[in-house]
Amino acid sequence: MAVTNADEHKIRLDKWLWAARFYKTRGLAKEAIEGGKVHYNSQRAKPGKMVETGATVTLRLGWQEKIVIVDEISDRRRGAPEAQKLYHETEDSVKKREDLAWQRKTMQTAQLPPARRPSKKDRRTIQKFRDQNGL
Repeated sequence: MAVTNADEHKIRLDKWLWAARFYKTRGLAKEAIEGGKVHYNSQRAKPGKMVETGATVTLRLGWQEKIVIVDEISDRRRGAPEAQKLYHETEDSVKKREDLAWQRKTMQTAQLPPARRPSKKDRRTIQKFRDQNGL
């Protein structure tokens, strides 16, 4: 359920991210914000930043970076279909994520696994190479 306009100024960024189901707990949302993984209107924010409708939130979640626009404000965590109504992702963000996923997938298929496990002699040679090159 969305909060009324009179109360919408009272929702913190960490609580909104939790309610929108980007993070499992408010603590994780707070850590992500403090770690610089969340930007509010293209600027670093604090967990206590008050969220407004129409604001742009950029999130880095693992390999993905999402840019979402806040549509509604809520302080209640509900099911995923209802949580997705709180925001919408920009078209550029969706395209960029799909392109990066495709690149990762093609890079993964380009690397062939070794034919066999290295023998003891191979492991010694690898270790010797690492020691000589400071790796």
